[in-house]
Formats: sequence, structure tokens, C-alpha cells
Amino acid sequence: MSRVARMPIAVPAGVDVQITNGVITAKGPLGTLTQVINPLVAINREGAELKISAVGETTAAAAMSGTFRALVANMVQGVSKGFERKLTLVGVGYRAQAQGATLNLSLGFSHPVAHQMPEGVKCETPTQTEILIKGADKQKVGQIAAEVRAYKPPEPYKGKGVRYSDEVVVIKETKKK
Repeated sequence: MSRVARMPIAVPAGVDVQITNGVITAKGPLGTLTQVINPLVAINREGAELKISAVGETTAAAAMSGTFRALVANMVQGVSKGFERKLTLVGVGYRAQAQGATLNLSLGFSHPVAHQMPEGVKCETPTQTEILIKGADKQKVGQIAAEVRAYKPPEPYKGKGVRYSDEVVVIKETKKK
């Protein structure tokens, strides 16, 4: 069994986890998430903890137990605390504005870019150059952040573009004569 799968998942108060018909469902203050249980993995509930174990001694079962433990832990954290990604805009005239379920971006193109947020993901702009993407599903939040960043990734000579707040962009030196 993987080292990750050995760690139990603590289920906080206010989060309801149900296992029925090969599906695990987590309900909390921030929403509901479901995941189909892989047949190579067994889930046992012991009080306020969930324990994941591999079914069989195969390498695939051991690997899947660790993967599934991480997925379930992210579900529990997502419905209780949520996830967020912070993006920053670097460049003169680059602006962002959140209007309901739409993120409007001005990135130096001849046209404004409007990105529609899917259900379960919220977007905030504390300032014109900061974007906060929040949601209960870690995969959705990360995917939306990557899609927004892909409109104008940071370029290596001046560093202009959309970047994650913790991303380090190495600036190249310009060509000399």
C-alpha cells in the first residue's frame, strides 16, 4: 500500500460523507462533490475518519489507493474550506474585471477577452491586476486558472502577461550587438 494511502482522512464537523453503490459523496457548507470509487480501492469509515486501502497486492491497486486517498481528501477539504488560485496581471494597460459569472480581461489585444466561469467556480477581482478564482473542486479551480493564464502567458523578455501569484518568471537578457 502506498504511504499516502496509510494516512487517514479526518472528516471535520459540518461535512457529511456517504458511501453508496460505488460512489462517495461529500456534502459541506461550500457544496457537494461526488466521485466514483475505483474497484481497486476500499473505503472504510471509522468514526470521524476515512481509511483507504488497496484491494489486492497488485502495483496498480497500491498506486490507485494513494491517488484515491488524495482525491477524497481534496473533496473533504473542498466542501469545508474550498480552494483558490490567485493570478496577477503584469503589463501596462492589463486589467481584469469580474461581472457575475464572467471575467472580462483587457490584455493588449485589439478586442476584450470574456471568460465564462463554470458552475461551482467564483471569480473575484480585489484590484484591477489581481484575480482570485475560488471553488470547492480543486481540479476545476486549477483548470480555470490555467485557461485564464493561457490567454497571455508571461513572456521571458519583459515578464508581461498573466501569471500565478507565486510563479517566478526568469527574465532573459536581450541580444547584444
